[in-house]
Amino acid sequence: MEATIESIGVYIPENKITNQYFEKIIDTNDEWITSRTGIKTRYFSKENEYTSDLCIKAIENLEKDYKKGLTDIDFIIIATSTPDQQFPSVASKIQSRFNISQAGCIDISAGCAGFVYGIIMAQGLIASGSYKKILVTGAETLSKICDFTDRTTCILFGAGAVIVEASEQKQLFSSTTITDGSYGKELYKSEVHSSINGENLINDGKIHQNGKTVFKWAVSTLPVEIRRLLEKNKLSLQDIKWMIPHSANIRILENVCDELGFPKEKCLQSVTDYGNTSAASIPIAWYNGVKDGKLQQGDFLVLAGFGSGLTFSGICLRNQIMNKVGK
Repeated sequence: MEATIESIGVYIPENKITNQYFEKIIDTNDEWITSRTGIKTRYFSKENEYTSDLCIKAIENLEKDYKKGLTDIDFIIIATSTPDQQFPSVASKIQSRFNISQAGCIDISAGCAGFVYGIIMAQGLIASGSYKKILVTGAETLSKICDFTDRTTCILFGAGAVIVEASEQKQLFSSTTITDGSYGKELYKSEVHSSINGENLINDGKIHQNGKTVFKWAVSTLPVEIRRLLEKNKLSLQDIKWMIPHSANIRILENVCDELGFPKEKCLQSVTDYGNTSAASIPIAWYNGVKDGKLQQGDFLVLAGFGSGLTFSGICLRNQIMNKVGK
């Protein structure tokens, strides 16, 4: 059985934060942040607003354009590094909130690559014949675990949801995933164990990142893996209408496009207006591309996630989401 995605929804918290906010608390300024990351604004969740709350609002946004109902969803996948609790899962809270009577529920942790991993997993579950409609959501509340004395990480939020459904037509194509766990210490949030691969961590429950190493890994890995993904699908870059990578940093995206020889204006990003929203960045960029009339039905897309692990996930698909989204 094939799979398709015809509906998408997003939610962005209301608390808009400009670069000037950080000038008051750390040694930085608007020019430094913009020149190195491309970020101008981002949105923080409220004190009492958690990942499940963002997921719920993104799914409610999806419902506005989705006419088939949610109660027959038979599996829920939430991609997040910031669950409300380690257990029960955020997915189980979504099941309860939307009164979905019979659904498997899991949270997956693949950092900023999580949303694409969720789609790949949903595609496989549908191909198995065991499931027909799967809700996949990428959501984060990273502002709650940022070290606001570290200007390399405290920039980060949002949620995006899609429904992956069984289809007679092939609209989701082959995927690729890789991981190099030797880079584990380069991007982590400390928890119970105070070391990774025998190397000691800063054990304070906050996000820590070696920005230079992650940058180099991303700009060297993405072009190779995107080419491998296209080759696996017997496609060329000329076949791809839009590329939607994880929006970590505008400079990473520019370097990847240059290396691939892919037009930057055909690379959709959400980092400038929303910051690094981790697992939510791809659905936010996708949603806005449809809402703004850039993406048309049938356009070939490449979704490319990369994040902590360090890990990469990519998939090719034909866009089936109509431009009435958000209107």
